[in-house]
Amino acid sequence: MKTEENNPGYNTFRIAVPEVFEQVFSHFYFAENKSNETITKTLLPSFQTIMIFNFGAKPSFHTKQNTQIEIDKYLMLGPIKQAFEYSLPPNAEILTVNFKDDAFYRFFGNVCMAEHVPMNPDDLLNEDCFPLLWHELSKINDVDLRVKHILNFCEPYLKHRNKIAEQLANFKEPTLNSIKSVASQNSQTERNMQLNHKKHFGYSAKEVSRYERFLKTIDLLQKLATTNSKIDWFDVVAECGYYDQSQLIHDFKHYINLTPTKYLKFQQDICNPVT
Repeated sequence: MKTEENNPGYNTFRIAVPEVFEQVFSHFYFAENKSNETITKTLLPSFQTIMIFNFGAKPSFHTKQNTQIEIDKYLMLGPIKQAFEYSLPPNAEILTVNFKDDAFYRFFGNVCMAEHVPMNPDDLLNEDCFPLLWHELSKINDVDLRVKHILNFCEPYLKHRNKIAEQLANFKEPTLNSIKSVASQNSQTERNMQLNHKKHFGYSAKEVSRYERFLKTIDLLQKLATTNSKIDWFDVVAECGYYDQSQLIHDFKHYINLTPTKYLKFQQDICNPVT
């Protein structure tokens, strides 16, 4: 089983979205395996909901709870709150749509978003249109043309953006509490704003705040990995806003199923390879 990035049969790249769709999708992601070996990768948490189209051999997804699913033609997953592995067998080819912020709600409305449970998007709309979309995409060989076709398909289903969801998504004041601030702007209670956040985004403001703290820690450790100096974990805890080292360890285990020291060792190995 191969996992290295330099496998000559493994091709992958991100595709930017047009400016008019920047509030809806963060990007598209393409991957194909033309080698003779199964390629296994790790999908890191992003707090995004994703839709995966499959045009080849069936890829599989594996959680740390040992749950495994295969994709036949298409599947919806998310919001992605924990890392999991996915495997692309020989002749696999996938195209992934990454929904941004409240975009999933704008397409599918107030539906129950089952976290980390696969969903068939046909179950979320009043019409079974996705089999037709997949069939049309399967006849298009060019990836960019597939993306263009998906964007044209999605446009009629995109609902008007809720004012409060827009304010929450665009809130960029790191020193202020988004829930309190937006609640005050709209003369609403904090509890009502928390419910709005969960409904439109699929996760709470507290959850994403915790995730952003984790990303800050990852960024710091990646910078420290380029040096050979000993890491002072108490400084990391203080700088990234953790109560103590145990809370830091708990977040690493929760998001990527690694301890901070193992993650740091991996980063140092790839940043300072032995020559």
